[in-house]
Amino acid sequence: MPLAVQAGLWGLFSGSALVIGAAIAWFTHVPRRIIGAVMAFGSGVLISALSFELMDEAYRTGGFDSTSAGFLGGAAIYTAANVVINKRGARHRKRSGQHPGGQQPSDEAGGLAIAVGALLDGIPESIVIGVTMIRGGAVSWVAVVAIFLSNVPEGLSSAAGMKHAGRSAFYVFGLWTGIAVISGLAALAGYSIFSGFSQEIIAATEAVAAGAILAMISDTMMPEAFEVAHDYAGLITVAGFLCAFVLSKLGASQ
Repeated sequence: MPLAVQAGLWGLFSGSALVIGAAIAWFTHVPRRIIGAVMAFGSGVLISALSFELMDEAYRTGGFDSTSAGFLGGAAIYTAANVVINKRGARHRKRSGQHPGGQQPSDEAGGLAIAVGALLDGIPESIVIGVTMIRGGAVSWVAVVAIFLSNVPEGLSSAAGMKHAGRSAFYVFGLWTGIAVISGLAALAGYSIFSGFSQEIIAATEAVAAGAILAMISDTMMPEAFEVAHDYAGLITVAGFLCAFVLSKLGASQ
């Protein structure tokens, strides 16, 4: 199977967590503490992945200048886009339950804004999946798992709001399936487009994605994880980081 297709399938897999989250919200009820713990663990895994599989590789190839510029640029681009999306109702897109004021993302506009926010979060993550396959021809499954874990509460939150707004199951699951497909296409594009560029450009792209992902973790995942898991959020995050670190080093030694 061509590597570009493999990248697309891995991106589709990580994006499918949005559909799973939507299904959880539609058919069952999961305690917020469990979702918060998943987000804290996923945050630790993501931080480990971007530290050792994106930033480290970007530095080895591009050095301090391009890596630093890309890292800060990715964070700035994400933050600017995030501000725009937040003003349209997507501020709480990774929340697993109620908002601070006791409200779910209950209107249709808010739910759609959350879906747009999911694209904002998911596209750089999916591109990373494709780009990481360029060097060794194998996916960074640590990154895939981390992205998968971060997507579940996002689908859950938006689906809850759309259900409350009266949207049909066909509409909700069709929307999230479409976003999952776009995630797959972004991963495919990440491999297909950037495999033709120089190592310096690939390194800068990795740094940009790392900056965007770290900004996303800080803005959306960690606040929710701390609010729900309270005093245990830090410990769970560290456990996720350590787990990903150990597994990535074991994978590198094989």
